Amino acid sequence: MDIFYASIVTLFVLTISFSLHFFLHKSSKQTQNGKVLPPGRTGWPVIGESFEFLSTGWTGHPEKFIFDRMSKFSPIVFRTSLMLEHAAVFCGAQGNKFLFSNENKLVQGWWPKSVDKIFPSSDKTSKIEAIKMRKMLPNFFKPEALHRYVPVMDTVTQHHFATWWDGKDEVVTYELTKNFTFWLACKIFINIDDPERVRYLSGPFESIALGLLSIPIDLPGTPFRRGINAANFIRKELMDIVKQRKVDLDEGKATATQDILSHMLVFKDEEGGFMAEYDIADKILGLLIGGHDTASSACAFIVKYLAELPEIYDGVYKEQMEIAKSKAPGELLNWEDLSKMKYSWNVACEVLRLAPPLQGAFREAITDFMYNGYSIPKGWKLYWSANSTHKNLEFFPEPTKFDPLRFEGTGPAPYTFVPFGGGPRMCPGKEYARLEILVFMHHLVRKFKWEKMIPDEQIVVNPMPSPAKGLPIRLYPHKD
Repeated sequence: MDIFYASIVTLFVLTISFSLHFFLHKSSKQTQNGKVLPPGRTGWPVIGESFEFLSTGWTGHPEKFIFDRMSKFSPIVFRTSLMLEHAAVFCGAQGNKFLFSNENKLVQGWWPKSVDKIFPSSDKTSKIEAIKMRKMLPNFFKPEALHRYVPVMDTVTQHHFATWWDGKDEVVTYELTKNFTFWLACKIFINIDDPERVRYLSGPFESIALGLLSIPIDLPGTPFRRGINAANFIRKELMDIVKQRKVDLDEGKATATQDILSHMLVFKDEEGGFMAEYDIADKILGLLIGGHDTASSACAFIVKYLAELPEIYDGVYKEQMEIAKSKAPGELLNWEDLSKMKYSWNVACEVLRLAPPLQGAFREAITDFMYNGYSIPKGWKLYWSANSTHKNLEFFPEPTKFDPLRFEGTGPAPYTFVPFGGGPRMCPGKEYARLEILVFMHHLVRKFKWEKMIPDEQIVVNPMPSPAKGLPIRLYPHKD
C-alpha cells in the first residue's frame, strides 16, 4: 500500500508539474487589493510547498526549508503555501512574540485538515470544549498539583528500567523511551499501569502521529487513512474507560483527584456544565499523544547526546549521584530533589533546543492586519518555527555546538527558546514534561554508561525528530 500511495502522489505531482511549471517562477512580490503581500512563492498549484516543507524533515534538516526562504525572501516573514492553505511563516524572536502576543486578537489556533479529521472535536463545532479544556488543564498541570506525582513517576520509572534495561547488553533506545513515556502517561492521566493493557493501547499511536501532519489524502494505505483508523480504535477504547470511570466515581471506587480523567469528569464550567464524554475521550487521546511522543523524542536525544559528549555525561552523573546519596534506601524522589537537578535540566534544555519535539505550529489570521509593512489577509495560515531561533546564530552563537551553559542565569532572550510554544497556547504540560525527563535522566545515568552502535545514525523529523534506526546502544552498567 505504501508503494501504491507513493505512485499516486508521484503521478499527481508529475501531471501538474509539466502543465503548470510557470507557477513556480511567479514574482516574489505580489499584491492583493492594492496591498503588498510578504515576499515568497506558493509553489505548485493545490499542494503548494507542502512536500518540500515535509521532505526537509524526512532528511533530518527541517530548518533548511525555513532558512533557505529567510535568506532568499525575508528573515522576518515570507509567503508560502502549506497543507493546502495560503500561509506566511513568521520568523525569529520578533515573529514568535507577535504571534504569541496576539492570540484571540489578530490570530487564533489552527490545525491542518488532517488534524480535524483525526480529531473531529478540534474543529469549530467544539470550540467551547477547547475553551473549557484550556481553563481546566492548568489546574492539573500547575507545579503544586504535580508535587504529589513525583513519587508515582519515580515508581513507574524504576519499574521501567528494571523490566526493559537491567540485564540487557544492548537496547534500542527510541522503542524504550516511547514505552516509558506512554506507560507514565497512562498511569498519570487514566490510572492504567498494567503492562499488557498499556502495550495494547500503545500500538496504534505511531500511526496517529504520522497521520496528523500527513497530506490529507484519504485512500487505503495512506498515512492519513492509517491515522484516522488508529485514532478511531483508541477513541473507542477510551470511551469505555471514561464510562467505567463515571460509574466508579458514582460508587466511590475512584476519587476526583486521582488522575486527569477524573478531573475532567468532575470539572464544571461557569454555567455548571460538564464536558461531553466524547470530548473527554478525544482530549485524553490528545494528551496521551502530547505526553508520550514529545517526551519520548526528548529522552531519546538525551541518550544520544550523553553518549556523544562524555564531559556532559560526567556533569549530569555527578549531580544525580549527589542526590542519590542524600536519599535513604528505598526512598523515592520528591519535588525538592528535582529542584536540585539544575545542570541536568540545562542539559535537557540544550537537547530541546537542538532537537525540538515541537517543530512549530500554525495560527490563523482572524482579521486583515499589517506586519512589518506587509499585508496579512484574513484567513491566511501563519506558521512559527522553533528552528528559526533555536538554530539561528543571531540568538544562539555557535548554534550547532552543544552548550548547556546557555541556560545559566537568566538564560536565552525572551521568545528565542520555544520548545513548548508560547503565549496562551503554550503547552500546559511543560512542567509535567520537565519532571518526567528529569526522573528518566536520574535513573539512566545512575545505572549506566553507554555507547552508540551506529555512530553516524541519520535523524528523521516526521513530525518529531527521531533516530532513523531507533538509536541502538550498548550498555555498561555501573558497579555498585
